[in-house]
Amino acid sequence: HSPRRCSAVIEEAVLRLRDRHPAWGARKLRRRLLDTGSQSMPSPSTIHQILLRHGRVDPKQSLKHRSFQRFEHPAPYLLWQMDFKGHFATDTARCHPLTVLDDHSRFALGLQACPNQRTHTVQQQLSSIFRLQGLPERITMDNGSPWGGNSDHRFTPLTAWLIRLGVHVSHSRPYHPQTQGKDERFHRTLGDELLRRRSFANLSDTQDAFDHWRHVYNFQRPHHALDLDVPASRYRPSDRPFPDALPEVHYLHGDLIRKVQLGGEIWFKGRTYKIGTAFTTHPVALRPSPIDGLFDVFFCHQNIAQIDLRSLHLDS
Repeated sequence: HSPRRCSAVIEEAVLRLRDRHPAWGARKLRRRLLDTGSQSMPSPSTIHQILLRHGRVDPKQSLKHRSFQRFEHPAPYLLWQMDFKGHFATDTARCHPLTVLDDHSRFALGLQACPNQRTHTVQQQLSSIFRLQGLPERITMDNGSPWGGNSDHRFTPLTAWLIRLGVHVSHSRPYHPQTQGKDERFHRTLGDELLRRRSFANLSDTQDAFDHWRHVYNFQRPHHALDLDVPASRYRPSDRPFPDALPEVHYLHGDLIRKVQLGGEIWFKGRTYKIGTAFTTHPVALRPSPIDGLFDVFFCHQNIAQIDLRSLHLDS
């Protein structure tokens, strides 16, 4: 083929892929075309000029896409991030998108069109994810319902369930959404590439669109933070299976065991201490810390509070 003909073929391929993925920039387009068999591609700057010539670039949107460095865990399933993206209306119901993202690989483990943000709904969705992907070492989430309590007691029945499964639970710092930065960035990508580009008839229609887009995101879409690899290339499932039944609660020999009463309280050293209603009816373990008079309170593996006998105070 003549150079002019080759240039036209390349330009057509770039524009066709851009029209399928209007939020993808020049680097992503170039990498995807190479991955799917194109023998040669011009530089990202040349592809950007093709997009400009054909009116495929919105300058305001371009300003949003600035990369920056983030800490990431060294392997998959060591940390997952979980959150709800802001809910929106379909033609027949409101959709509350639940997102679960692997920190290391950016692999989207879950993108679910939920009818609400209730504990039972999230637990059902997480159970499905755990059956397919295994259990992570830790999940981080924000401080809102259903996974965060108030400032005094951060744990809820949902997070107590996760701890019981052997998953460490952590919460983002209040008013610091960057703690959940990768999931927040995933939400922005979801909005740019899907939610702002179409409407949905109902939750089933939304889930079909979510499933298709999540496949593209995980297996086709080059990711800037991964040197333009796709998330699936860096992800593998956990080798910790989801159990058929919750394991029994066990503690160390020598632990001081107390049962949490209906009001979320325990009795210790002649006083009551409020541990949290999330642990009602469950045993917790008290272990003396290296500081005299200070006891750590554990539920399963997780330190959930401290009792300070010196000030007769409990820190959660």
